[in-house]
Order: sequence, then structure tokens, then C-alpha cells
Amino acid sequence: MKKKTIVGIIAVIIILVLGIIGYFILTNNNTAENKNQSNQNEITEDEQEKDTNETVTIEGKSLVVYFSAQGHTKAVAEEIANQLNADVFEITPKEEYTSDDLDWTDDNSRVVKEHEDESLQKVELTTTEVPDWDSYDTVFIGYPIWWGVAAWPVNTFVSMNDFTGKTVIPFCTSTSSGIGESDKLLSQVSNTGNWLEGQRFSSYPSDSEIRDWLNQFK
Repeated sequence: MKKKTIVGIIAVIIILVLGIIGYFILTNNNTAENKNQSNQNEITEDEQEKDTNETVTIEGKSLVVYFSAQGHTKAVAEEIANQLNADVFEITPKEEYTSDDLDWTDDNSRVVKEHEDESLQKVELTTTEVPDWDSYDTVFIGYPIWWGVAAWPVNTFVSMNDFTGKTVIPFCTSTSSGIGESDKLLSQVSNTGNWLEGQRFSSYPSDSEIRDWLNQFK
């Protein structure tokens, strides 16, 4: 084989190798850039969502609406109302829940049956009408977490009221569960109003915990 031919073959091989190396470097760079851009977009979206709550200032008249099965949510609701000098409205089922009704470990208890049969979750309330409803600019809605969602009597209240023009701020109490999608699901039930991200409290939060949360709206 002639020397020129060998040199030519070697040159082609070098070009091919360099081309392959360059391709992988370019591909990896593009992948890294896309990943970085995706992460940046996620951070930006998170910051925007966070900023949405942080930049909201409570103005006008406020109302704290709540359903409380065992008194935990009631205590938080009353403290919120106390700190904001807000009015309070309690959601009360026509058929009140007894301690036996709330025993989620008993397959025959009311809450278990309602959980298993969604048609039973349309709990009838003593009333869904709030006096001077139109006068409130901000509405806090509190509830205990049942099976990862808001206790269903709250759905009845939300579905029967128009939140147009109101800022709605959910909060919940639970022993261990997080707020999950409960705040977003309630906003979907309503389909009106400016619903903010909700806040989860333990069953026995301190007044300072509640105050620290409320400070973002002042």
C-alpha cells in the first residue's frame, strides 16, 4: 500500500473520531443547557407562586369560615379571627358528627361509609348563607383533613356560594397529613374567586405559628 494512501486513511479516521467526539460534546452540552433551563423554569414558577401569596395584602373586611369536627380547626379559626379582627362563620351539618361517626377505624362509622360512597359526601348543612356575604373582601376557609382532602361538609358550603371578587385563603388542621391538593380541589369546586395556596397546621398550633403565617398578608 502506498504511503500516501495510508496517510489518507489515517487522516479520514482522525476526522471521523474528531467528528464523533464533537457530536457527543455538543449533545451533552445541549442536554445540560436544556436541563438547566428546565430547572430554572421550575424555580421561576415556584418563586412566582410563592410571590403571589407574599404580595397579597389583606384589605377590606375579612371573614373566617370553618368546619370543625373535633374542635381543632375551630381553635385555629378563632385565633385567626382574633388576630385579624375578622368575623366568623361556622359550617354546621344538619346531622352533626358524633365521636362514633368520626371513628375512621370502624368500617361501619359514618365517615368511613361517606368516604367509600361519594354520593353520601353531599352533606346537608343547617345553612350556607352568610349574613352580609357581599361585604367581605377576604375569606379564610378552614377544615380538617379527611383522607387527604377537605372534610366534605366544606364542599357543600363552597359549592353554594359565589366567591367572585374575593380573595380566598384556605387552611387546614391534621395530626400528620399534609394539605395535599385539598386547597386546589376546593378552588375547582368553587370556580370563582382568587384562591391562594393553603396552609396546614397541626392539631394544636401555637398562637405565634398562626401569627407568623398571617404576617405575610399584612
